[in-house]
Amino acid sequence: MPRIARLVVKGEPAVYHVISRTALDGFVLGDIEKDFLLKLIKRLSSVYFSEVLGFCVMGNHFHLLVRM
Repeated sequence: MPRIARLVVKGEPAVYHVISRTALDGFVLGDIEKDFLLKLIKRLSSVYFSEVLGFCVMGNHFHLLVRM
């Protein structure tokens, strides 16, 4: 069964759920790496004119809710 087509409204910002996971086994993101990742996300969101609505950083992956 195919998925329902996305609703795109011209002139309105889109919201995306972004996920990234490590290819390695185990939990490779410690406190230092998590802090670095959060600072990087903050810096890049201003460069690319996006707004981070929410985030969750785990030991081996992260989730972002981004409005662009």
